[in-house]
Amino acid sequence: MTIPLSILDLAPISAGSTAQQALRNTIDLAKHAEQWGYHRYWLAEHHFVSVASSSSTALIGLVAAATSRIRVGSGAVQVGQHTSISVVESFGIVDALYPGRIDLGIGRSGHRRTEYGAERAKSARSVTDTATGRTEVRDGVVVPPPFDYGRITDRSKFLASLEALQLPGAQSLDFADQVDEIRALLGGTYTTSSGVALHAVPGENAQVELWLFGSSASESAELAGKLGLPFAAAYHVSPGTALDAVDAYRAAFRPSEQLSEPYVLVSADVVVAPDDSTAQHLASTYGHWVHSIRSGAGAAVYLDPDTAAPLTPEQHRLVDDRLATQFVGAPETVVARLEALQRVSGADELLVTSVTHRHEDRLESHRLLADAWGLRAVKAA
Repeated sequence: MTIPLSILDLAPISAGSTAQQALRNTIDLAKHAEQWGYHRYWLAEHHFVSVASSSSTALIGLVAAATSRIRVGSGAVQVGQHTSISVVESFGIVDALYPGRIDLGIGRSGHRRTEYGAERAKSARSVTDTATGRTEVRDGVVVPPPFDYGRITDRSKFLASLEALQLPGAQSLDFADQVDEIRALLGGTYTTSSGVALHAVPGENAQVELWLFGSSASESAELAGKLGLPFAAAYHVSPGTALDAVDAYRAAFRPSEQLSEPYVLVSADVVVAPDDSTAQHLASTYGHWVHSIRSGAGAAVYLDPDTAAPLTPEQHRLVDDRLATQFVGAPETVVARLEALQRVSGADELLVTSVTHRHEDRLESHRLLADAWGLRAVKAA
């Protein structure tokens, strides 16, 4: 049986376009995704860069309003930049209007790293040959050496962004503590440190599905397992460590009221076109986009492959792991690689994200993949 296929959208802004148009494109893609049979439509959260999904909760509400059946959620809320109550109340509002369709995915981006998390990240087992830094191919799945973020020499914008996203003097809770707060607020058991019971209105008893996100065998993966929550592994962001995260999650899993068995979703970046050469052309500026992120400037506008100059060899070296792990080609090419990813990871669901310069090409990428994957199209109401 074919496993479910879902979509992650960053509302990317193309060169020459605007944030307003990117948001309209997101709503249009979500409507089509529902018709084509995708299971979920998730929105990412990014700030001070050229993507329009900066307020994922607001965008989730707009997508839910424009659709009627598809699940809608966050991939993921950067909870280190939000109070627990703001997260629960925001999702509670959307759930109150669209009950039973909303996913609350949370990640540790923006959190200070605990000593535990740092040690786990340092000691995580690598599926690559770390002695030589060689890329491994595991049953058709490319697993490059883990990316060394020390290669990003200019962190000034990143640090400035963190400063701007919190009030002066504010400090994030440890990730596990904040997850506990969110669960307590959703379940109606929250009390302050002084013992006062408080209730999220709306938000308490909301029908949201809680997920944790992670990209390595560190705190997020193990915490999701210990709490018996579904886990999303970000292969599209960290292909060198995502499979380790899946292993750590399964090893730590304990049954809960939400899940009796582990449930794993794995993400992949895809571009699908009628033939391999067309897809490769459409994806040829993906490296430029990733380079803008890894150079420290943050995601830039997505360049037109018809006019962009090729990456220099030095630029290419900074992004070669992400280029090798992008799934690009005709439908049968991409489906074969996605099937390999599912087979190697044991994923219960795959989450695909696709970025192209032209909105029409992104629509076609998702449509072709839905058809080739065997998704069941749903007629519009």
